[in-house]
Amino acid sequence: MSKKNTFMQSMIAVMWAFLGVRKKSGLQEDVASLSFVHIIIAGVLGALVFMGALLLIVKAVVSH
Repeated sequence: MSKKNTFMQSMIAVMWAFLGVRKKSGLQEDVASLSFVHIIIAGVLGALVFMGALLLIVKAVVSH
């Protein structure tokens, strides 16, 4: 499996985790197949994107 493919799977797993709709079997598959470093990086990137989206929404609401 390529590193790009594994990182993309990590990003998808983290996004599902942010939504809170992961099955326990999906979590166990991720633990077995994904890199811990990729999960950490994907989590940080996901958090940054989430915070950026929140800031944009707040700026749009406050400016009107």
